[in-house]
Amino acid sequence: MPKKMISNVVRALGATSLALGCAGAQAVPFFWTDWTGADLDPGPGFSAQGTITTPTSTVGVTYTNASGVGFYQPSGGIDYYVGVGAGTSPYTSAIVDNRPTGTDIVALSQAGTQTLQFTEAIANPVFAFVSLNRNGYAFDQDFDILSIGGTDGHACGYWGCGGASKVVVDLGGGNFEYQLNSNNVGGTEPHGTLQFKGAFSTVTWRSSTNEYWNGFTVGVQGTAAEVPAIPEPSTMALLGLGLAAVGVVQRRRKAR
Repeated sequence: MPKKMISNVVRALGATSLALGCAGAQAVPFFWTDWTGADLDPGPGFSAQGTITTPTSTVGVTYTNASGVGFYQPSGGIDYYVGVGAGTSPYTSAIVDNRPTGTDIVALSQAGTQTLQFTEAIANPVFAFVSLNRNGYAFDQDFDILSIGGTDGHACGYWGCGGASKVVVDLGGGNFEYQLNSNNVGGTEPHGTLQFKGAFSTVTWRSSTNEYWNGFTVGVQGTAAEVPAIPEPSTMALLGLGLAAVGVVQRRRKAR
Protein backbone atom coordinates (compact mmCIF):
# COMPACT_ATOMS: atom_id res chain seq x y z
CA MET A 1 0.00 0.00 0.00
CA PRO A 2 1.51 3.39 -0.98
CA LYS A 3 2.62 5.61 1.88
CA LYS A 4 0.22 8.38 0.89
CA MET A 5 -2.71 5.94 0.89
CA ILE A 6 -1.72 4.64 4.32
CA SER A 7 -1.61 8.18 5.63
CA ASN A 8 -5.08 8.91 4.25
CA VAL A 9 -6.51 5.73 5.77
CA VAL A 10 -4.96 6.50 9.15
CA ARG A 11 -6.35 10.03 9.10
CA ALA A 12 -9.82 8.83 8.11
CA LEU A 13 -9.92 6.09 10.72
CA GLY A 14 -8.51 8.43 13.35
CA ALA A 15 -11.18 11.03 12.61
CA THR A 16 -13.88 8.39 12.82
CA SER A 17 -12.53 7.09 16.13
CA LEU A 18 -12.36 10.63 17.52
CA ALA A 19 -15.92 11.36 16.47
CA LEU A 20 -17.17 8.18 18.10
CA GLY A 21 -15.26 8.95 21.29
CA CYS A 22 -16.55 12.51 21.47
CA ALA A 23 -20.12 11.37 20.94
CA GLY A 24 -20.16 9.67 24.35
CA ALA A 25 -17.69 11.89 26.16
CA GLN A 26 -20.18 14.22 27.84
CA ALA A 27 -23.82 14.03 28.87
CA VAL A 28 -26.15 16.17 26.77
CA PRO A 29 -29.75 17.32 27.21
CA PHE A 30 -32.45 15.01 25.93
CA PHE A 31 -35.92 16.02 24.79
CA TRP A 32 -38.64 13.93 26.40
CA THR A 33 -42.10 13.12 25.06
CA ASP A 34 -44.93 15.45 25.98
CA TRP A 35 -47.81 12.98 26.14
CA THR A 36 -51.19 14.58 25.45
CA GLY A 37 -54.91 13.84 25.23
CA ALA A 38 -56.63 10.62 26.23
CA ASP A 39 -57.02 7.05 25.01
CA LEU A 40 -57.70 7.11 21.25
CA ASP A 41 -58.66 3.43 20.99
CA PRO A 42 -62.47 2.97 21.18
CA GLY A 43 -62.07 -0.74 21.98
CA PRO A 44 -60.30 -2.66 24.73
CA GLY A 45 -56.87 -1.60 23.51
CA PHE A 46 -55.05 1.66 24.12
CA SER A 47 -53.55 4.32 21.87
CA ALA A 48 -52.10 7.72 22.77
CA GLN A 49 -50.09 10.44 21.13
CA GLY A 50 -47.46 12.94 22.13
CA THR A 51 -44.76 15.17 20.70
CA ILE A 52 -41.02 15.56 21.08
CA THR A 53 -39.79 19.07 20.38
CA THR A 54 -36.12 19.32 19.37
CA PRO A 55 -34.22 22.48 18.40
CA THR A 56 -35.23 22.14 14.75
CA SER A 57 -38.11 19.68 14.60
CA THR A 58 -41.36 18.56 16.22
CA VAL A 59 -41.70 14.77 16.13
CA GLY A 60 -45.05 13.09 16.64
CA VAL A 61 -45.12 9.96 18.83
CA THR A 62 -47.88 7.34 18.79
CA TYR A 63 -48.08 4.49 21.30
CA THR A 64 -50.41 1.53 20.69
CA ASN A 65 -51.17 -1.50 22.86
CA ALA A 66 -53.90 -3.93 21.85
CA SER A 67 -54.11 -5.27 25.42
CA GLY A 68 -54.67 -1.91 27.09
CA VAL A 69 -52.66 -0.23 29.85
CA GLY A 70 -52.80 0.20 33.62
CA PHE A 71 -53.20 3.97 33.46
CA TYR A 72 -52.12 6.98 31.40
CA GLN A 73 -50.85 10.22 32.91
CA PRO A 74 -50.31 12.94 30.26
CA SER A 75 -50.25 15.78 32.80
CA GLY A 76 -50.39 16.43 36.53
CA GLY A 77 -50.33 13.65 39.09
CA ILE A 78 -47.33 12.07 40.80
CA ASP A 79 -43.80 12.55 39.50
CA TYR A 80 -42.59 8.95 39.34
CA TYR A 81 -39.20 10.02 37.97
CA VAL A 82 -37.89 11.40 41.25
CA GLY A 83 -34.88 9.78 42.87
CA VAL A 84 -35.05 8.52 46.46
CA GLY A 85 -32.05 8.63 48.76
CA ALA A 86 -28.48 9.73 48.11
CA GLY A 87 -27.02 9.79 44.62
CA THR A 88 -27.74 11.14 41.17
CA SER A 89 -31.02 10.57 39.35
CA PRO A 90 -31.74 6.98 38.23
CA TYR A 91 -32.43 8.46 34.78
CA THR A 92 -29.26 10.47 34.15
CA SER A 93 -25.93 9.08 33.04
CA ALA A 94 -22.71 9.82 31.17
CA ILE A 95 -24.92 10.25 28.09
CA VAL A 96 -28.19 11.71 29.41
CA ASP A 97 -27.94 15.03 31.25
CA ASN A 98 -31.57 15.44 32.37
CA ARG A 99 -34.26 13.14 33.73
CA PRO A 100 -37.73 12.92 32.13
CA THR A 101 -39.56 16.22 32.12
CA GLY A 102 -42.80 16.60 34.03
CA THR A 103 -44.97 13.72 35.19
CA ASP A 104 -45.91 12.19 31.81
CA ILE A 105 -45.96 8.39 31.95
CA VAL A 106 -47.60 5.39 30.29
CA ALA A 107 -48.19 2.68 32.92
CA LEU A 108 -48.37 -0.90 31.67
CA SER A 109 -50.20 -3.83 33.21
CA GLN A 110 -50.65 -6.50 30.54
CA ALA A 111 -48.39 -9.04 28.88
CA GLY A 112 -48.28 -8.59 25.14
CA THR A 113 -46.90 -6.56 22.29
CA GLN A 114 -46.89 -2.78 21.93
CA THR A 115 -45.42 -0.23 19.55
CA LEU A 116 -43.99 3.27 19.53
CA GLN A 117 -44.09 5.01 16.16
CA PHE A 118 -42.43 8.34 15.31
CA THR A 119 -43.36 10.64 12.45
CA GLU A 120 -39.72 10.75 11.36
CA ALA A 121 -36.60 8.75 12.05
CA ILE A 122 -34.98 9.51 15.39
CA ALA A 123 -31.42 8.81 16.52
CA ASN A 124 -30.46 6.68 19.53
CA PRO A 125 -33.65 7.24 21.60
CA VAL A 126 -33.59 6.78 25.36
CA PHE A 127 -36.29 4.71 27.08
CA ALA A 128 -36.92 5.52 30.76
CA PHE A 129 -38.58 2.73 32.76
CA VAL A 130 -40.26 2.82 36.17
CA SER A 131 -40.83 -0.12 38.54
CA LEU A 132 -39.94 -3.06 36.32
CA ASN A 133 -40.92 -5.34 39.19
CA ARG A 134 -41.24 -9.06 38.35
CA ASN A 135 -41.41 -8.14 34.70
CA GLY A 136 -39.36 -7.80 31.55
CA TYR A 137 -39.46 -6.23 28.11
CA ALA A 138 -38.35 -7.88 24.87
CA PHE A 139 -37.47 -5.31 22.18
CA ASP A 140 -36.95 -5.64 18.45
CA GLN A 141 -34.11 -3.09 18.63
CA ASP A 142 -30.71 -3.52 20.28
CA PHE A 143 -29.96 -1.34 23.29
CA ASP A 144 -27.47 -0.47 26.01
CA ILE A 145 -28.45 -0.05 29.67
CA LEU A 146 -27.36 3.47 30.67
CA SER A 147 -28.41 3.73 34.30
CA ILE A 148 -30.12 1.74 37.05
CA GLY A 149 -31.35 3.16 40.37
CA GLY A 150 -29.25 2.05 43.32
CA THR A 151 -26.13 1.26 41.28
CA ASP A 152 -23.02 3.23 40.24
CA GLY A 153 -23.88 6.22 42.41
CA HIS A 154 -27.51 6.50 41.34
CA ALA A 155 -30.30 7.05 43.85
CA CYS A 156 -33.09 4.50 44.04
CA GLY A 157 -36.24 5.09 42.02
CA TYR A 158 -39.67 6.10 43.27
CA TRP A 159 -40.60 2.56 44.35
CA GLY A 160 -37.12 1.47 45.47
CA CYS A 161 -34.03 -0.24 44.05
CA GLY A 162 -33.46 -3.28 41.91
CA GLY A 163 -31.20 -4.58 39.16
CA ALA A 164 -31.93 -5.35 35.53
CA SER A 165 -30.04 -7.36 32.92
CA LYS A 166 -29.85 -7.41 29.14
CA VAL A 167 -30.31 -10.76 27.42
CA VAL A 168 -30.01 -11.28 23.65
CA VAL A 169 -32.09 -14.17 22.31
CA ASP A 170 -31.37 -15.64 18.87
CA LEU A 171 -34.75 -16.33 17.25
CA GLY A 172 -33.15 -17.89 14.16
CA GLY A 173 -33.14 -16.72 10.58
CA GLY A 174 -31.01 -13.70 11.47
CA ASN A 175 -33.62 -12.37 13.91
CA PHE A 176 -32.92 -11.44 17.53
CA GLU A 177 -34.89 -10.34 20.57
CA TYR A 178 -33.26 -7.93 23.02
CA GLN A 179 -34.61 -8.44 26.52
CA LEU A 180 -34.50 -6.20 29.57
CA ASN A 181 -35.27 -8.37 32.60
CA SER A 182 -35.57 -7.63 36.30
CA ASN A 183 -32.88 -9.70 38.05
CA ASN A 184 -33.69 -8.95 41.74
CA VAL A 185 -30.10 -7.85 42.44
CA GLY A 186 -30.12 -5.19 45.15
CA GLY A 187 -33.91 -5.14 45.29
CA THR A 188 -36.97 -5.91 43.19
CA GLU A 189 -37.83 -2.46 41.76
CA PRO A 190 -35.64 -1.55 38.77
CA HIS A 191 -35.84 2.08 37.63
CA GLY A 192 -33.53 3.49 34.97
CA THR A 193 -32.83 4.13 31.30
CA LEU A 194 -31.69 2.28 28.25
CA GLN A 195 -30.64 3.61 24.86
CA PHE A 196 -31.47 2.04 21.53
CA LYS A 197 -28.78 1.94 18.87
CA GLY A 198 -29.22 3.51 15.48
CA ALA A 199 -31.83 5.54 13.63
CA PHE A 200 -35.39 4.30 13.04
CA SER A 201 -39.03 5.36 13.30
CA THR A 202 -40.63 2.35 15.03
CA VAL A 203 -39.89 0.34 18.19
CA THR A 204 -41.87 -2.76 19.11
CA TRP A 205 -41.59 -4.69 22.34
CA ARG A 206 -43.29 -7.37 24.40
CA SER A 207 -44.14 -7.16 28.10
CA SER A 208 -43.60 -10.56 29.67
CA THR A 209 -46.12 -10.47 32.55
CA ASN A 210 -49.41 -8.95 33.71
CA GLU A 211 -47.70 -7.06 36.55
CA TYR A 212 -49.49 -3.91 37.74
CA TRP A 213 -47.82 -1.57 37.14
CA ASN A 214 -44.61 -0.65 35.31
CA GLY A 215 -44.25 2.55 33.31
CA PHE A 216 -42.19 4.32 30.70
CA THR A 217 -41.55 7.37 28.57
CA VAL A 218 -39.12 8.04 25.73
CA GLY A 219 -36.74 10.85 24.82
CA VAL A 220 -34.26 11.78 22.10
CA GLN A 221 -31.16 13.90 21.67
CA GLY A 222 -32.47 14.74 18.22
CA THR A 223 -33.82 13.38 14.98
CA ALA A 224 -31.76 11.22 12.64
CA ALA A 225 -31.12 14.35 10.56
CA GLU A 226 -29.85 16.26 13.61
CA VAL A 227 -27.72 13.66 15.39
CA PRO A 228 -25.43 10.94 13.98
CA ALA A 229 -26.68 7.51 15.00
CA ILE A 230 -24.58 5.17 17.13
CA PRO A 231 -22.77 2.91 14.65
CA GLU A 232 -23.90 -0.69 14.34
CA PRO A 233 -21.50 -3.43 15.53
CA SER A 234 -20.59 -4.15 11.90
CA THR A 235 -19.35 -0.57 11.51
CA MET A 236 -17.23 -0.84 14.64
CA ALA A 237 -15.86 -4.16 13.41
CA LEU A 238 -14.96 -2.55 10.07
CA LEU A 239 -13.16 0.25 11.92
CA GLY A 240 -11.18 -2.31 13.91
CA LEU A 241 -10.26 -4.26 10.77
CA GLY A 242 -9.13 -1.07 9.08
CA LEU A 243 -6.87 -0.14 11.97
CA ALA A 244 -5.49 -3.68 12.08
CA ALA A 245 -4.79 -3.62 8.32
CA VAL A 246 -2.89 -0.37 8.63
CA GLY A 247 -0.81 -1.85 11.44
CA VAL A 248 0.08 -4.90 9.34
CA VAL A 249 1.14 -2.75 6.38
CA GLN A 250 3.31 -0.55 8.57
CA ARG A 251 5.00 -3.55 10.18
CA ARG A 252 5.76 -5.02 6.73
CA ARG A 253 7.32 -1.76 5.58
CA LYS A 254 9.57 -1.66 8.67
CA ALA A 255 10.65 -5.27 8.07
CA ARG A 256 11.98 -4.50 4.59
